[in-house]
Amino acid sequence: MLSCLRFESAKPAGAAAPERTDIAAFIGFVGRRPGAALPAPIARTLTEAGWLNGPWGREPGAVEALDNVPVVVESWDTFAALFAWERRPFGTGTSGHCTTYLGAAVRSFFAQGGRRAVIVRVGDPYPVTETPGDRTDQRAARLQRLVPVYAEPGVSAVPFDRMDPGTWRGIHHLYGLPEVNHLCLPDLPDLCAAERPLPPLAFTPVPGPEVFVECSDEDPLPRDDSALRRLWAPRCDTEGFAVWRNGIAAALDFLHHFCPDVLLLAGVPRPLETGTTGSADAEEPELGLLRQMPLGTTAAVQPEGRDRHARLQLVWPWLATRRSRDLPEQIEPPDGVFAGLLAANALTRGTFRSVGGRPLTDTFALQPEPSTGLGPDSPSERLAERVCLFVREADGIQLRSDVTASGEMDWRAGGTCRLMNAVARAARRFGEAHLFETNGPALWTHLKRSLDGLLLAFWDEGALNGATPAEAFTVRCDRSTMSQNDLDNGRLKAEISLHPAAAIGTITVVLDLAATGPSADRIPEVA
Repeated sequence: MLSCLRFESAKPAGAAAPERTDIAAFIGFVGRRPGAALPAPIARTLTEAGWLNGPWGREPGAVEALDNVPVVVESWDTFAALFAWERRPFGTGTSGHCTTYLGAAVRSFFAQGGRRAVIVRVGDPYPVTETPGDRTDQRAARLQRLVPVYAEPGVSAVPFDRMDPGTWRGIHHLYGLPEVNHLCLPDLPDLCAAERPLPPLAFTPVPGPEVFVECSDEDPLPRDDSALRRLWAPRCDTEGFAVWRNGIAAALDFLHHFCPDVLLLAGVPRPLETGTTGSADAEEPELGLLRQMPLGTTAAVQPEGRDRHARLQLVWPWLATRRSRDLPEQIEPPDGVFAGLLAANALTRGTFRSVGGRPLTDTFALQPEPSTGLGPDSPSERLAERVCLFVREADGIQLRSDVTASGEMDWRAGGTCRLMNAVARAARRFGEAHLFETNGPALWTHLKRSLDGLLLAFWDEGALNGATPAEAFTVRCDRSTMSQNDLDNGRLKAEISLHPAAAIGTITVVLDLAATGPSADRIPEVA
């Protein structure tokens, strides 16, 4: 019997399946690969999305440079072919290079099991070491490339016009990327860092062992002096931590208003020195670090019950992996690794399940190493209550906790927030599909059945507590959830009460499907 092989071109990366919960956006500084042609599938995708020759198309040069253009990649090879991820200069006028933090984050995302990422390049990478004062002088301008809504005294925020994508920059693009679930800003700790000291010029390589070699015409290559080990990874002083918190707050504010079902994954900066974190006890640096983090509090919960910090997952500490040898101090921020773990978890186990306890087989050191302690009051355990913490266990390095920075216990579990985001996203899709239908009993029944089916599937998978579906969730969409004013203005409201498996109490979500687009107000209630 004869057989033949037929090879066909892969289909271009188009719109993702709407139910996917594993897609991450990486926004930051990376160069365009010189001479690398824009692949036809990506050019076609950009054209269909309107970025090329569309009503809000960028200039041809900007599209070719992929400057503030969202690019979908489904493999590390595709990313590496388009972007010069390994070409961050050591310093102005020097010839050395190292890997960009955005490149390192995307690399770890795919290494941990990520399948699809959206890249928004906001500019070329700036030097690792700069003339004293340059980093501070340009900090605000660089931060605004990532988070245009960021402002500080003397620096005004860049306004966001949702109706004009041609003006979008940085995280503005998330408004037009409904498929994105997680946001990473890998350069943020570095942008807020204190000035780096120049590496020592005098260096004596460690001599190797004496061995017999045959005579040759060429001298052997010198041993690698691992210069990257002597380059400081970013560290924040008190002022830097304040800038970092303001940047996080600006990003969360944007997500709160325009992308309510996107989670921000943020690596925590390393403190400059003992005492920078504000801790008086050098034996418990984690507690001082905890005071520098942008954490939600019960008092900060909005009147409608929403805690913005439920959209934030902080990750600590920095990691030494098999891939990080081309970075300063040969360590990388942990947000890219964490995003990859979340993506793989969503694809294989379900986004609502915790990734806590997942081992990292390719990570061999933590910087700094969290202190060990016994009991729930130990510094590391208290840190793990609010931060996604990597620790060293007997069988290797693993993720101890999967939590948000929320001040509300019902919103603390990371899996709970991701579950609620999935429900809100499903409601948004329903609203977009039925935006122009008559707002009446037939539509209300259709919406209720759709949400009942979604929640029943989650219950079957173990995402919701309850012996029966009636105990796990309820959905209401009738005149009891809408006023006459809502009906007169074409506003459709549904109320969902559900008991997530990881939450302490019941969570109620009010879904508002208005003519301006669907939104979700989340109201935690005590069970």
